[in-house]
Amino acid sequence: MTNPKEAGLHMSRWRKFLQYIEVPTDFGVPNTPWLNRDLIPMPKERRTYKIWSYFIYWCISGLCISGYAAGSTLLAYGLDARQAIVSLVIGGLIIGVLCVACGWMGERWGCYGPGMDSIEMLTTSEDNHIGFTVACRFSWGMRGAYFPVIIRAFVIIFWDGLQAYWGGQAVAVTIGAIIPGFAHMKQTLAGGILLTKDFIGIIIYYVFFVATMRIPPERLQRPFIVSSVMFGGTLIGLLAWAVSNTHSGGPLFREQANPVHGGTGWAMLFGITAILGAWGGGTIGQSDWTRYANRPYAPTLSQLIAAPFCIIVCATTGIIVTSCAQEILGSLIWEPFLLLATLQDYYNDSPRVRAAIFFAGLGCVCAQLGISIVLNSVSAGMDLSGVIPRYINIRRGAYLLAFLGLASNPWQYLSNASTFLTVISGFGIFFAPFSGILLADYFVIRRCVIKLEDCYIGDERSIYWYRNGVHWRAPLAWVLGVFPTMPGLIMTTRDATAWNVWVRIFHIAFFVGLLISFVMFSVICWVSPPGNVGIGVSYHEESSSEGEGESEKEKEGVSVGLA
Repeated sequence: MTNPKEAGLHMSRWRKFLQYIEVPTDFGVPNTPWLNRDLIPMPKERRTYKIWSYFIYWCISGLCISGYAAGSTLLAYGLDARQAIVSLVIGGLIIGVLCVACGWMGERWGCYGPGMDSIEMLTTSEDNHIGFTVACRFSWGMRGAYFPVIIRAFVIIFWDGLQAYWGGQAVAVTIGAIIPGFAHMKQTLAGGILLTKDFIGIIIYYVFFVATMRIPPERLQRPFIVSSVMFGGTLIGLLAWAVSNTHSGGPLFREQANPVHGGTGWAMLFGITAILGAWGGGTIGQSDWTRYANRPYAPTLSQLIAAPFCIIVCATTGIIVTSCAQEILGSLIWEPFLLLATLQDYYNDSPRVRAAIFFAGLGCVCAQLGISIVLNSVSAGMDLSGVIPRYINIRRGAYLLAFLGLASNPWQYLSNASTFLTVISGFGIFFAPFSGILLADYFVIRRCVIKLEDCYIGDERSIYWYRNGVHWRAPLAWVLGVFPTMPGLIMTTRDATAWNVWVRIFHIAFFVGLLISFVMFSVICWVSPPGNVGIGVSYHEESSSEGEGESEKEKEGVSVGLA
Protein backbone atom coordinates (compact mmCIF):
# COMPACT_ATOMS: atom_id res chain seq x y z
CA MET A 1 0.00 0.00 0.00
CA THR A 2 1.07 3.59 -0.64
CA ASN A 3 2.49 5.43 2.32
CA PRO A 4 0.25 8.47 3.07
CA LYS A 5 3.31 10.61 3.69
CA GLU A 6 4.83 9.64 0.33
CA ALA A 7 1.51 10.34 -1.42
CA GLY A 8 1.32 13.72 0.27
CA LEU A 9 4.91 14.52 -0.72
CA HIS A 10 4.14 13.51 -4.31
CA MET A 11 1.08 15.78 -4.40
CA SER A 12 3.08 18.62 -2.89
CA ARG A 13 5.73 18.27 -5.59
CA TRP A 14 3.03 18.15 -8.26
CA ARG A 15 1.43 21.33 -6.92
CA LYS A 16 4.81 23.06 -6.86
CA PHE A 17 5.43 21.99 -10.44
CA LEU A 18 2.05 23.31 -11.59
CA GLN A 19 2.69 26.55 -9.75
CA TYR A 20 6.14 26.80 -11.34
CA ILE A 21 4.80 26.49 -14.91
CA GLU A 22 2.05 29.08 -14.46
CA VAL A 23 2.35 32.06 -16.77
CA PRO A 24 3.92 35.26 -15.38
CA THR A 25 1.57 37.70 -13.70
CA ASP A 26 1.31 41.46 -13.36
CA PHE A 27 0.66 43.22 -10.08
CA GLY A 28 -3.03 42.84 -9.21
CA VAL A 29 -3.72 40.42 -12.08
CA PRO A 30 -4.04 36.86 -10.77
CA ASN A 31 -4.03 33.72 -12.89
CA THR A 32 -7.45 32.07 -12.73
CA PRO A 33 -9.35 29.61 -14.97
CA TRP A 34 -10.74 32.68 -16.76
CA LEU A 35 -8.04 35.31 -16.50
CA ASN A 36 -4.38 36.17 -17.05
CA ARG A 37 -2.50 39.31 -18.07
CA ASP A 38 -3.10 38.69 -21.79
CA LEU A 39 -6.87 38.34 -21.39
CA ILE A 40 -7.59 41.37 -19.24
CA PRO A 41 -8.92 44.56 -20.81
CA MET A 42 -5.85 46.34 -22.08
CA PRO A 43 -4.30 48.61 -19.40
CA LYS A 44 -3.53 52.16 -20.45
CA GLU A 45 0.24 51.74 -20.22
CA ARG A 46 0.11 48.90 -22.77
CA ARG A 47 -2.05 50.79 -25.27
CA THR A 48 0.79 52.02 -27.48
CA TYR A 49 -0.66 51.83 -31.01
CA LYS A 50 -1.28 55.14 -32.75
CA ILE A 51 -2.76 55.92 -36.15
CA TRP A 52 0.55 55.31 -37.92
CA SER A 53 0.95 52.03 -36.00
CA TYR A 54 -2.23 50.68 -37.58
CA PHE A 55 -1.12 51.84 -41.00
CA ILE A 56 2.02 49.74 -40.51
CA TYR A 57 -0.17 46.90 -39.21
CA TRP A 58 -2.06 46.87 -42.49
CA CYS A 59 1.15 47.12 -44.47
CA ILE A 60 2.05 43.83 -42.78
CA SER A 61 -1.41 42.30 -43.33
CA GLY A 62 -1.83 43.45 -46.92
CA LEU A 63 1.73 43.49 -48.26
CA CYS A 64 2.53 39.82 -47.80
CA ILE A 65 3.22 36.73 -49.86
CA SER A 66 -0.28 35.31 -49.39
CA GLY A 67 -1.70 38.63 -50.62
CA TYR A 68 0.62 38.58 -53.62
CA ALA A 69 -0.33 34.99 -54.47
CA ALA A 70 -4.05 35.45 -53.80
CA GLY A 71 -4.31 38.10 -56.51
CA SER A 72 -2.52 35.90 -59.02
CA THR A 73 -4.49 32.81 -58.10
CA LEU A 74 -7.80 34.52 -58.91
CA LEU A 75 -6.88 33.89 -62.52
CA ALA A 76 -7.51 30.20 -61.90
CA TYR A 77 -11.24 31.01 -61.78
CA GLY A 78 -11.02 32.08 -65.41
CA LEU A 79 -11.01 35.83 -64.84
CA ASP A 80 -8.86 38.04 -66.98
CA ALA A 81 -6.35 40.32 -65.28
CA ARG A 82 -8.62 43.39 -65.23
CA GLN A 83 -11.55 41.47 -63.79
CA ALA A 84 -9.28 40.01 -61.12
CA ILE A 85 -8.19 43.53 -60.13
CA VAL A 86 -11.83 44.66 -59.94
CA SER A 87 -12.57 41.69 -57.68
CA LEU A 88 -9.62 42.70 -55.49
CA VAL A 89 -10.91 46.26 -55.18
CA ILE A 90 -14.40 45.13 -54.15
CA GLY A 91 -13.06 42.48 -51.77
CA GLY A 92 -10.59 44.91 -50.21
CA LEU A 93 -13.27 47.53 -49.56
CA ILE A 94 -15.55 44.95 -47.93
CA ILE A 95 -12.66 43.79 -45.74
CA GLY A 96 -12.10 47.38 -44.59
CA VAL A 97 -15.73 47.77 -43.49
CA LEU A 98 -15.75 44.39 -41.72
CA CYS A 99 -12.53 45.28 -39.89
CA VAL A 100 -14.09 48.45 -38.49
CA ALA A 101 -17.19 46.56 -37.34
CA CYS A 102 -15.31 43.60 -35.82
CA GLY A 103 -12.70 45.81 -34.16
CA TRP A 104 -15.17 48.27 -32.63
CA MET A 105 -15.47 46.54 -29.26
CA GLY A 106 -11.71 46.51 -28.87
CA GLU A 107 -11.26 50.11 -29.95
CA ARG A 108 -14.05 51.93 -28.12
CA TRP A 109 -15.34 49.90 -25.23
CA GLY A 110 -14.88 49.96 -21.46
CA CYS A 111 -16.82 50.50 -18.25
CA TYR A 112 -16.95 52.21 -14.89
CA GLY A 113 -18.67 51.39 -11.67
CA PRO A 114 -18.40 52.05 -7.94
CA GLY A 115 -18.01 49.38 -5.30
CA MET A 116 -16.34 46.76 -7.48
CA ASP A 117 -14.28 43.76 -6.42
CA SER A 118 -10.77 42.89 -7.61
CA ILE A 119 -11.94 41.42 -10.90
CA GLU A 120 -14.15 44.41 -11.60
CA MET A 121 -11.31 46.82 -10.90
CA LEU A 122 -9.31 45.12 -13.66
CA THR A 123 -12.08 45.99 -16.10
CA THR A 124 -12.84 49.57 -15.18
CA SER A 125 -10.00 51.83 -16.22
CA GLU A 126 -10.83 54.32 -18.96
CA ASP A 127 -11.20 52.89 -22.47
CA ASN A 128 -10.33 49.31 -21.58
CA HIS A 129 -10.24 47.03 -24.61
CA ILE A 130 -11.12 43.36 -25.07
CA GLY A 131 -10.23 40.88 -27.79
CA PHE A 132 -12.20 38.23 -29.67
CA THR A 133 -11.46 35.54 -27.07
CA VAL A 134 -13.19 37.43 -24.26
CA ALA A 135 -15.90 38.88 -26.52
CA CYS A 136 -17.07 35.34 -27.34
CA ARG A 137 -18.01 34.88 -23.70
CA PHE A 138 -20.96 37.25 -23.78
CA SER A 139 -22.18 35.82 -27.11
CA TRP A 140 -21.57 32.12 -26.53
CA GLY A 141 -21.51 31.83 -22.75
CA MET A 142 -18.54 31.32 -20.48
CA ARG A 143 -18.12 27.67 -21.44
CA GLY A 144 -19.63 27.94 -24.89
CA ALA A 145 -16.91 30.46 -25.80
CA TYR A 146 -14.42 27.60 -25.90
CA PHE A 147 -15.96 26.44 -29.19
CA PRO A 148 -15.27 29.50 -31.41
CA VAL A 149 -11.82 30.11 -29.95
CA ILE A 150 -10.78 26.47 -30.40
CA ILE A 151 -12.16 26.41 -33.96
CA ARG A 152 -10.31 29.62 -34.79
CA ALA A 153 -7.09 28.31 -33.27
CA PHE A 154 -7.48 25.03 -35.18
CA VAL A 155 -7.98 26.78 -38.52
CA ILE A 156 -5.10 29.18 -37.84
CA ILE A 157 -2.83 26.15 -37.37
CA PHE A 158 -3.08 25.55 -41.11
CA TRP A 159 -2.64 29.22 -41.96
CA ASP A 160 0.43 29.34 -39.75
CA GLY A 161 1.81 26.21 -41.39
CA LEU A 162 1.24 27.82 -44.79
CA GLN A 163 3.05 31.01 -43.77
CA ALA A 164 5.92 29.04 -42.22
CA TYR A 165 6.32 26.93 -45.35
CA TRP A 166 6.50 30.02 -47.53
CA GLY A 167 8.80 31.64 -44.99
CA GLY A 168 11.09 28.61 -45.12
CA GLN A 169 11.18 28.72 -48.90
CA ALA A 170 12.04 32.43 -48.73
CA VAL A 171 14.87 31.66 -46.30
CA ALA A 172 16.15 28.97 -48.69
CA VAL A 173 16.15 31.46 -51.58
CA THR A 174 17.99 34.03 -49.45
CA ILE A 175 20.66 31.52 -48.44
CA GLY A 176 20.86 30.27 -52.01
CA ALA A 177 21.69 33.78 -53.20
CA ILE A 178 24.80 33.66 -51.00
CA ILE A 179 25.62 29.98 -51.57
CA PRO A 180 24.66 28.96 -55.13
CA GLY A 181 25.27 25.31 -54.31
CA PHE A 182 22.52 25.44 -51.70
CA ALA A 183 20.12 26.96 -54.24
CA HIS A 184 20.70 24.03 -56.61
CA MET A 185 20.14 21.25 -54.05
CA LYS A 186 17.75 18.67 -55.53
CA GLN A 187 17.28 16.31 -52.58
CA THR A 188 13.66 15.88 -51.50
CA LEU A 189 11.58 14.70 -48.57
CA ALA A 190 7.90 13.74 -48.09
CA GLY A 191 7.69 11.67 -51.24
CA GLY A 192 9.32 14.28 -53.43
CA ILE A 193 6.96 17.14 -52.50
CA LEU A 194 9.27 18.90 -50.03
CA LEU A 195 12.78 19.98 -51.02
CA THR A 196 15.40 19.38 -48.35
CA LYS A 197 16.67 22.96 -48.69
CA ASP A 198 13.14 24.24 -48.03
CA PHE A 199 12.88 22.14 -44.86
CA ILE A 200 16.19 23.57 -43.68
CA GLY A 201 14.78 27.01 -44.45
CA ILE A 202 11.67 26.26 -42.36
CA ILE A 203 13.80 25.34 -39.35
CA ILE A 204 15.84 28.55 -39.67
CA TYR A 205 12.62 30.53 -40.16
CA TYR A 206 11.23 29.15 -36.89
CA VAL A 207 14.39 30.20 -35.05
CA PHE A 208 13.76 33.79 -36.12
CA PHE A 209 10.06 33.42 -35.33
CA VAL A 210 10.73 32.23 -31.77
CA ALA A 211 13.11 35.16 -31.23
CA THR A 212 10.61 37.69 -32.60
CA MET A 213 7.76 36.36 -30.44
CA ARG A 214 9.83 37.24 -27.39
CA ILE A 215 8.78 40.83 -28.08
CA PRO A 216 5.40 41.71 -26.51
CA PRO A 217 2.67 42.71 -29.02
CA GLU A 218 2.57 46.27 -27.70
CA ARG A 219 6.24 46.74 -28.68
CA LEU A 220 6.18 45.31 -32.19
CA GLN A 221 5.79 48.57 -34.11
CA ARG A 222 9.47 48.91 -35.03
CA PRO A 223 9.89 45.31 -36.23
CA PHE A 224 6.72 45.82 -38.26
CA ILE A 225 8.22 48.91 -39.89
CA VAL A 226 11.33 46.95 -40.88
CA SER A 227 9.20 44.16 -42.31
CA SER A 228 6.99 46.55 -44.30
CA VAL A 229 9.93 48.48 -45.76
CA MET A 230 11.81 45.32 -46.71
CA PHE A 231 8.91 43.60 -48.48
CA GLY A 232 7.75 46.89 -50.00
CA GLY A 233 11.20 47.15 -51.55
CA THR A 234 10.87 43.59 -52.85
CA LEU A 235 7.56 44.42 -54.56
CA ILE A 236 8.94 47.62 -56.09
CA GLY A 237 12.04 45.79 -57.35
CA LEU A 238 10.03 42.95 -58.91
CA LEU A 239 7.57 45.35 -60.51
CA ALA A 240 10.37 47.51 -61.94
CA TRP A 241 12.14 44.44 -63.36
CA ALA A 242 8.95 43.03 -64.88
CA VAL A 243 7.62 46.19 -66.53
CA SER A 244 11.03 47.41 -67.74
CA ASN A 245 11.61 44.12 -69.55
CA THR A 246 8.19 43.81 -71.18
CA HIS A 247 7.14 47.47 -71.45
CA SER A 248 3.57 46.27 -70.83
CA GLY A 249 1.41 44.37 -68.38
CA GLY A 250 2.28 41.06 -69.98
CA PRO A 251 0.17 38.47 -71.83
CA LEU A 252 -2.40 38.01 -69.05
CA PHE A 253 -3.72 41.51 -69.78
CA ARG A 254 -4.29 40.53 -73.39
CA GLU A 255 -6.09 37.26 -72.69
CA GLN A 256 -9.88 37.03 -72.70
CA ALA A 257 -11.82 35.86 -69.67
CA ASN A 258 -12.74 32.17 -69.66
CA PRO A 259 -14.72 31.44 -66.49
CA VAL A 260 -14.28 27.87 -65.30
CA HIS A 261 -17.89 27.61 -64.09
CA GLY A 262 -20.83 29.85 -64.91
CA GLY A 263 -20.48 33.37 -66.23
CA THR A 264 -18.06 36.17 -65.52
CA GLY A 265 -20.26 37.53 -62.73
CA TRP A 266 -20.12 34.27 -60.82
CA ALA A 267 -16.37 34.00 -61.34
CA MET A 268 -15.86 37.50 -59.94
CA LEU A 269 -18.11 36.71 -56.98
CA PHE A 270 -16.06 33.58 -56.32
CA GLY A 271 -12.91 35.68 -56.47
CA ILE A 272 -14.27 38.25 -54.02
CA THR A 273 -15.24 35.45 -51.65
CA ALA A 274 -11.75 33.95 -51.92
CA ILE A 275 -10.25 37.30 -50.88
CA LEU A 276 -12.64 37.54 -47.93
CA GLY A 277 -11.81 33.99 -46.93
CA ALA A 278 -8.08 34.72 -47.09
CA TRP A 279 -8.43 37.63 -44.66
CA GLY A 280 -11.35 36.17 -42.69
CA GLY A 281 -9.20 35.45 -39.65
CA GLY A 282 -7.85 38.99 -39.76
CA THR A 283 -11.30 40.61 -39.82
CA ILE A 284 -12.86 38.53 -37.05
CA GLY A 285 -9.80 39.08 -34.85
CA GLN A 286 -9.52 42.84 -35.31
CA SER A 287 -10.36 43.51 -31.66
CA ASP A 288 -7.26 41.48 -30.73
CA TRP A 289 -5.25 44.41 -32.10
CA THR A 290 -7.58 47.41 -31.78
CA ARG A 291 -7.48 46.94 -28.01
CA TYR A 292 -3.91 48.25 -28.18
CA ALA A 293 -5.15 51.61 -29.55
CA ASN A 294 -4.04 54.62 -27.52
CA ARG A 295 -7.30 56.46 -28.26
CA PRO A 296 -10.69 55.90 -29.92
CA TYR A 297 -10.74 55.87 -33.73
CA ALA A 298 -6.98 55.34 -33.97
CA PRO A 299 -7.41 52.15 -36.08
CA THR A 300 -10.45 53.28 -38.08
CA LEU A 301 -8.76 55.30 -40.83
CA SER A 302 -6.24 52.55 -41.50
CA GLN A 303 -8.97 49.91 -41.56
CA LEU A 304 -11.03 51.84 -44.10
CA ILE A 305 -8.19 53.11 -46.29
CA ALA A 306 -4.88 51.33 -45.61
CA ALA A 307 -6.43 47.83 -45.45
CA PRO A 308 -8.01 47.79 -48.92
CA PHE A 309 -5.16 49.88 -50.39
CA CYS A 310 -2.43 47.48 -49.27
CA ILE A 311 -4.39 44.37 -50.25
CA ILE A 312 -5.21 45.80 -53.69
CA VAL A 313 -1.68 47.09 -54.37
CA CYS A 314 0.04 43.87 -53.31
CA ALA A 315 -2.28 41.53 -55.20
CA THR A 316 -2.31 43.76 -58.30
CA THR A 317 1.49 43.83 -58.24
CA GLY A 318 1.38 40.05 -58.07
CA ILE A 319 -0.82 39.86 -61.15
CA ILE A 320 1.37 42.26 -63.15
CA VAL A 321 4.65 40.62 -62.17
CA THR A 322 3.25 37.13 -62.77
CA SER A 323 2.01 38.20 -66.21
CA CYS A 324 5.28 39.83 -67.21
CA ALA A 325 7.31 36.91 -65.86
CA GLN A 326 5.31 34.56 -68.04
CA GLU A 327 6.37 36.52 -71.11
CA ILE A 328 10.01 36.70 -70.02
CA LEU A 329 10.50 33.23 -68.52
CA GLY A 330 7.81 31.26 -70.31
CA SER A 331 6.12 29.98 -67.16
CA LEU A 332 3.42 31.18 -64.74
CA ILE A 333 4.99 31.64 -61.27
CA TRP A 334 2.69 32.85 -58.51
CA GLU A 335 4.93 33.03 -55.46
CA PRO A 336 7.61 35.77 -55.38
CA PHE A 337 10.25 33.59 -53.71
CA LEU A 338 9.89 30.94 -56.43
CA LEU A 339 10.20 33.69 -59.01
CA LEU A 340 13.41 34.88 -57.33
CA ALA A 341 14.85 31.37 -57.42
CA THR A 342 13.95 31.06 -61.10
CA LEU A 343 15.58 34.42 -61.86
CA GLN A 344 18.82 33.28 -60.27
CA ASP A 345 18.89 30.33 -62.68
CA TYR A 346 17.74 32.48 -65.60
CA TYR A 347 20.64 34.91 -65.13
CA ASN A 348 23.17 32.10 -64.53
CA ASP A 349 23.98 32.99 -60.91
CA SER A 350 25.18 36.47 -61.85
CA PRO A 351 26.73 38.17 -58.79
CA ARG A 352 24.64 41.32 -59.31
CA VAL A 353 21.45 39.31 -59.63
CA ARG A 354 22.32 37.22 -56.59
CA ALA A 355 22.82 40.40 -54.53
CA ALA A 356 19.40 41.68 -55.61
CA ILE A 357 17.82 38.29 -54.89
CA PHE A 358 19.38 38.21 -51.43
CA PHE A 359 17.72 41.46 -50.37
CA ALA A 360 14.46 40.60 -52.14
CA GLY A 361 14.42 37.19 -50.46
CA LEU A 362 15.15 38.79 -47.11
CA GLY A 363 12.13 41.02 -47.70
CA CYS A 364 9.99 37.91 -48.24
CA VAL A 365 11.29 36.41 -44.99
CA CYS A 366 10.46 39.60 -43.07
CA ALA A 367 6.99 39.66 -44.64
CA GLN A 368 6.30 36.12 -43.50
CA LEU A 369 7.48 36.78 -39.96
CA GLY A 370 5.24 39.83 -39.80
CA ILE A 371 2.11 38.19 -41.20
CA SER A 372 2.56 35.12 -39.00
CA ILE A 373 2.57 37.30 -35.92
CA VAL A 374 -0.17 39.73 -37.00
CA LEU A 375 -2.78 37.32 -38.34
CA ASN A 376 -1.85 34.09 -36.62
CA SER A 377 0.32 34.00 -33.55
CA VAL A 378 -1.10 36.78 -31.37
CA SER A 379 -4.75 35.95 -32.07
CA ALA A 380 -4.44 32.17 -31.82
CA GLY A 381 -2.10 32.54 -28.85
CA MET A 382 -4.79 34.52 -27.06
CA ASP A 383 -7.36 31.86 -28.01
CA LEU A 384 -5.25 29.12 -26.47
CA SER A 385 -4.68 31.39 -23.49
CA GLY A 386 -8.46 31.63 -23.09
CA VAL A 387 -8.68 27.84 -22.88
CA ILE A 388 -5.99 27.37 -20.18
CA PRO A 389 -5.21 30.86 -18.80
CA ARG A 390 -3.09 29.61 -15.90
CA TYR A 391 -0.54 27.88 -18.10
CA ILE A 392 -0.77 29.44 -21.57
CA ASN A 393 -0.28 33.07 -22.52
CA ILE A 394 0.05 34.61 -25.99
CA ARG A 395 3.74 33.72 -26.29
CA ARG A 396 3.37 30.10 -25.21
CA GLY A 397 0.27 29.74 -27.36
CA ALA A 398 2.20 31.08 -30.36
CA TYR A 399 4.99 28.57 -29.81
CA LEU A 400 2.51 25.71 -29.55
CA LEU A 401 0.78 26.97 -32.68
CA ALA A 402 4.08 27.03 -34.57
CA PHE A 403 4.77 23.42 -33.67
CA LEU A 404 1.31 22.29 -34.75
CA GLY A 405 1.56 24.35 -37.94
CA LEU A 406 4.72 22.50 -38.93
CA ALA A 407 3.08 19.18 -38.06
CA SER A 408 0.17 19.99 -40.41
CA ASN A 409 2.43 19.34 -43.46
CA PRO A 410 1.55 22.54 -45.35
CA TRP A 411 3.48 21.41 -48.43
CA GLN A 412 0.75 18.80 -48.97
CA TYR A 413 -2.25 21.15 -49.20
CA LEU A 414 -0.36 23.84 -51.14
CA SER A 415 0.90 21.63 -53.94
CA ASN A 416 -1.43 23.18 -56.57
CA ALA A 417 -3.54 26.29 -57.13
CA SER A 418 -6.95 24.62 -56.94
CA THR A 419 -6.14 23.19 -53.53
CA PHE A 420 -5.06 26.64 -52.34
CA LEU A 421 -8.34 28.19 -53.49
CA THR A 422 -10.34 25.44 -51.80
CA VAL A 423 -8.43 25.91 -48.57
CA ILE A 424 -8.88 29.68 -48.27
CA SER A 425 -12.54 29.49 -49.29
CA GLY A 426 -13.05 26.68 -46.79
CA PHE A 427 -11.68 28.82 -43.99
CA GLY A 428 -14.46 31.31 -44.61
CA ILE A 429 -17.05 28.61 -43.87
CA PHE A 430 -16.10 28.65 -40.19
CA PHE A 431 -15.09 32.26 -39.68
CA ALA A 432 -17.99 34.00 -41.41
CA PRO A 433 -20.73 32.67 -39.07
CA PHE A 434 -18.62 33.62 -36.05
CA SER A 435 -18.42 37.16 -37.41
CA GLY A 436 -22.16 37.26 -38.11
CA ILE A 437 -23.08 36.13 -34.59
CA LEU A 438 -20.66 38.50 -32.88
CA LEU A 439 -21.78 41.50 -34.94
CA ALA A 440 -25.48 40.72 -34.49
CA ASP A 441 -25.12 40.21 -30.75
CA TYR A 442 -22.97 43.25 -30.07
CA PHE A 443 -24.60 45.83 -32.34
CA VAL A 444 -28.20 44.64 -32.85
CA ILE A 445 -29.13 42.70 -29.72
CA ARG A 446 -27.05 44.38 -27.00
CA ARG A 447 -26.56 47.77 -28.67
CA CYS A 448 -22.94 47.79 -27.39
CA VAL A 449 -24.06 47.40 -23.74
CA ILE A 450 -21.90 44.84 -21.93
CA LYS A 451 -21.17 43.99 -18.29
CA LEU A 452 -17.47 43.42 -18.72
CA GLU A 453 -16.61 42.13 -15.26
CA ASP A 454 -18.98 39.19 -15.74
CA CYS A 455 -16.86 38.01 -18.67
CA TYR A 456 -14.31 36.87 -16.08
CA ILE A 457 -16.63 35.05 -13.65
CA GLY A 458 -17.04 31.37 -14.43
CA ASP A 459 -20.14 30.41 -12.45
CA GLU A 460 -23.79 31.32 -11.91
CA ARG A 461 -22.85 34.77 -10.61
CA SER A 462 -22.04 35.82 -14.18
CA ILE A 463 -24.93 37.02 -16.32
CA TYR A 464 -23.13 35.32 -19.21
CA TRP A 465 -23.32 31.89 -17.60
CA TYR A 466 -26.69 31.23 -19.24
CA ARG A 467 -27.46 27.52 -18.80
CA ASN A 468 -24.45 25.50 -17.70
CA GLY A 469 -22.17 28.14 -19.23
CA VAL A 470 -23.57 27.84 -22.77
CA HIS A 471 -25.72 30.34 -24.69
CA TRP A 472 -27.72 27.95 -26.89
CA ARG A 473 -28.76 30.65 -29.38
CA ALA A 474 -25.20 31.14 -30.65
CA PRO A 475 -24.39 27.52 -31.63
CA LEU A 476 -27.83 27.21 -33.24
CA ALA A 477 -27.21 30.28 -35.41
CA TRP A 478 -23.69 29.04 -36.22
CA VAL A 479 -24.95 25.66 -37.41
CA LEU A 480 -27.57 27.37 -39.58
CA GLY A 481 -24.82 29.55 -41.06
CA VAL A 482 -22.42 26.69 -41.75
CA PHE A 483 -24.89 24.04 -42.95
CA PRO A 484 -25.66 25.47 -46.44
CA THR A 485 -21.97 25.56 -47.36
CA MET A 486 -20.91 22.14 -46.08
CA PRO A 487 -22.33 19.97 -48.91
CA GLY A 488 -20.43 22.03 -51.47
CA LEU A 489 -17.20 21.71 -49.50
CA ILE A 490 -17.57 17.93 -49.32
CA MET A 491 -18.43 17.65 -53.03
CA THR A 492 -15.52 19.88 -54.05
CA THR A 493 -13.12 17.87 -51.91
CA ARG A 494 -14.24 14.61 -53.53
CA ASP A 495 -14.38 15.93 -57.08
CA ALA A 496 -12.73 19.23 -58.03
CA THR A 497 -14.78 19.36 -61.24
CA ALA A 498 -18.15 19.06 -59.47
CA TRP A 499 -20.55 21.87 -60.27
CA ASN A 500 -24.07 22.23 -58.90
CA VAL A 501 -26.04 24.56 -56.66
CA TRP A 502 -24.29 23.32 -53.50
CA VAL A 503 -20.84 23.87 -54.97
CA ARG A 504 -21.91 27.33 -56.11
CA ILE A 505 -23.05 28.17 -52.57
CA PHE A 506 -19.73 26.90 -51.21
CA HIS A 507 -17.83 29.26 -53.47
CA ILE A 508 -19.67 32.22 -51.91
CA ALA A 509 -19.39 30.74 -48.40
CA PHE A 510 -18.25 33.92 -46.67
CA PHE A 511 -21.26 35.94 -47.79
CA VAL A 512 -23.71 33.10 -47.10
CA GLY A 513 -22.33 32.25 -43.66
CA LEU A 514 -22.06 35.86 -42.52
CA LEU A 515 -25.55 36.89 -43.62
CA ILE A 516 -27.39 33.76 -42.49
CA SER A 517 -25.79 33.67 -39.04
CA PHE A 518 -26.33 37.42 -38.57
CA VAL A 519 -30.01 37.25 -39.52
CA MET A 520 -30.76 33.97 -37.72
CA PHE A 521 -29.10 35.04 -34.47
CA SER A 522 -31.06 38.30 -34.54
CA VAL A 523 -34.33 36.46 -35.23
CA ILE A 524 -33.71 33.80 -32.57
CA CYS A 525 -32.98 36.48 -29.96
CA TRP A 526 -36.09 38.41 -31.05
CA VAL A 527 -38.27 35.30 -30.64
CA SER A 528 -36.53 34.19 -27.42
CA PRO A 529 -34.76 37.23 -25.92
CA PRO A 530 -31.74 36.59 -23.66
CA GLY A 531 -32.43 37.81 -20.16
CA ASN A 532 -29.16 39.70 -19.82
CA VAL A 533 -29.69 42.25 -22.57
CA GLY A 534 -29.35 45.87 -21.45
CA ILE A 535 -27.27 45.09 -18.35
CA GLY A 536 -23.93 46.85 -18.10
CA VAL A 537 -22.50 49.89 -19.82
CA SER A 538 -21.76 50.86 -23.39
CA TYR A 539 -18.57 52.14 -24.93
CA HIS A 540 -17.64 55.68 -23.97
CA GLU A 541 -15.36 58.54 -24.75
CA GLU A 542 -12.49 59.56 -22.50
CA SER A 543 -14.72 62.25 -21.03
CA SER A 544 -17.57 59.87 -20.22
CA SER A 545 -18.87 60.30 -16.70
CA GLU A 546 -18.75 57.50 -14.20
CA GLY A 547 -21.54 55.02 -14.59
CA GLU A 548 -22.75 56.47 -17.89
CA GLY A 549 -24.73 53.96 -19.91
CA GLU A 550 -25.96 52.01 -16.92
CA SER A 551 -29.26 50.39 -17.71
CA GLU A 552 -32.48 51.27 -15.91
CA LYS A 553 -32.79 47.68 -14.78
CA GLU A 554 -29.53 47.95 -12.86
CA LYS A 555 -30.41 51.32 -11.39
CA GLU A 556 -33.70 50.04 -10.06
CA GLY A 557 -32.21 46.77 -8.87
CA VAL A 558 -34.61 44.69 -10.92
CA SER A 559 -33.77 40.98 -11.02
CA VAL A 560 -33.38 39.71 -14.57
CA GLY A 561 -33.88 36.04 -15.39
CA LEU A 562 -31.35 34.45 -17.76
CA ALA A 563 -32.14 31.83 -20.35
